[in-house]
Formats: sequence, structure tokens, C-alpha cells
Amino acid sequence: MKRENKAAAEKKALAELWPSQHPEKSIPLLQALHILTRDGALNADSRRKLKQVLHLTQLLRPALDGLLKETEAPVIADVGAGKSYLGFMLYDLILGPAGRGSVTGVEARSELVDVTRKLAAQSGFERMEFIASPIVEAAIPGGRADMVTALHACDTATDDAIRFALKHEAKVIALVPCCQAEVARLLEGEAGPLRQLWRHPIQRREFGAHVTNVIRGLLLEAHGYKVRVTELIGLEHSMKNELILAERHQRSNPKALGELTRLIEQLGVKPGLLDMMPA
Repeated sequence: MKRENKAAAEKKALAELWPSQHPEKSIPLLQALHILTRDGALNADSRRKLKQVLHLTQLLRPALDGLLKETEAPVIADVGAGKSYLGFMLYDLILGPAGRGSVTGVEARSELVDVTRKLAAQSGFERMEFIASPIVEAAIPGGRADMVTALHACDTATDDAIRFALKHEAKVIALVPCCQAEVARLLEGEAGPLRQLWRHPIQRREFGAHVTNVIRGLLLEAHGYKVRVTELIGLEHSMKNELILAERHQRSNPKALGELTRLIEQLGVKPGLLDMMPA
């Protein structure tokens, strides 16, 4: 009896927290995302994960709702996807209920692509497909991606996501960067006017990561995107908690390009992403 009461309470909690049309059908998906335990339980840790998932989805919902108003069948490209957790969430909560729109996951590891294809089939997500390819080599069917997402793509993989998004003229770009080492490596031994900011290795690593995201934001602004940078989750949950959300408003922004150029001159380093600077 106690077990039945517990199961009923967990089902009720899931229905309250997970705003799917049929939350009970999402159980296999949430188990695969490690939000629910193998036996379908919703413990304190999984409840916290679920709230984080929903927070990210709510941050992206306005932009995706806008795409659904503008486009009959918007295409989301989830690149460096891994198991495409974000792609599955957006499909289950937004595209599925809308009855239109698709998700294409791009992942270089073929074994993970096999996993995601199987999960999509089990979940009945007919408008999800997966491509086994490095990000920079991926070709989306139709050559269009309205929204590009990259969740915790390590180091320069986030830069590849930006290259991919610009190539496909994405209207919306959502990035949650992970580890970032390129700029820190470039700063080592660099004796620029701001060198005291990166003299110590631990500060160089943190400063390099911060500067990397600043450069990414300015580059997107230079390409005409309106950029918002916000906290994804609290630092007590993860140090990788920065969301860069960019929406296209114009073709270019000379002022942002000038700011980016001045920043690079002051730092004295040129990360590889600058190959995408507007002409």
C-alpha cells in the first residue's frame, strides 16, 4: 500500500512539474535523460535536475514560439549533441504539442547517434533525425537551420557551432559553453598591456574562459544578432552555467565589430573563431 501511495505521489509530482500533454508517456525519455531513476522514481536529485531542464526550456521557449509563428516548419539543429538531451526536451515540450517543426541532432560519435535514433523511435518522435558527423562537416537536409543549439560543447566545439549557425543563417542561436582552453593557451607568455589579468595560471584559465564567451557574443553581435547572456543554473549546481542566446535582427553591426577589433588589439591574441569576423 505504501509503495502504491509512493508511486501515485511520484506520478502526481511528475504531472505537476513536466508540462507535457501526456507526461506518463515521457517516462522512458526522462529515464534516458537521467531525470527519473530506472524504476521511474522522482527523488530529490532528479527533481532538481527536472527543474533545471524546465528552466532551460523556458528560457528558449519565447524564441522558439517566435519561430513557430514565422515559419511553418522550423528546423532546430542540436549540434555536438551527445545524446541530444536538449533536442529531446524541446521536441517533447514544444514541437510535439505544436504538431510541426523538426529537430536534427549532429554528433560525431556514431554510437551515440545509434542511441538517439533508438530513443526517438521509442518515444514516437517522428520529426527527429540524427546525423553522424563532425559539426563543421554536417549538412542539414534542405540547407536550413532556424535555431542552432549547443549544450556543453567542449572548448572550440562551441565555436564550430557558431560557424555552423552562421553558415546556415540561423535566426536563433543558443549556446551553453563548457570547458574552454584555446584563449588561455594563447595568453600564456603574452605580454600585453593587460597581462596582469592572466599572469597566474588559475586566473589565466578563468580569464581565458570569460574572454572566450565575450568574443563569441561580440562576434554574433557583429553579424547582426541581438545577444543576451544569462545564468543558466546556480553555481552550486554547475560552474558551466552561462547561456548565450542570440537572435538575428539585422545583417551586420559595425559598432560591435569595432568593439571586437579593439578588444582583440588590447589582448594581443587571435582565437580561431575570428575567421568568422564580418568583412
